[in-house]
Amino acid sequence: MTTHRAPKPVAGPTQSVERAVTIGLILAVLAGLGWIAGMIYTIVEWPL
Repeated sequence: MTTHRAPKPVAGPTQSVERAVTIGLILAVLAGLGWIAGMIYTIVEWPL
């Protein structure tokens, strides 16, 4: 009797891509938050 098993997923290439995407998203969120904080600071300090 033959057993059919799915091949085990390769941990190398896919995990490094997922890690790079996650790091990219985190950096994008941090950059966005920094931009928003800078805009708020600019508006608060704007001479009226």
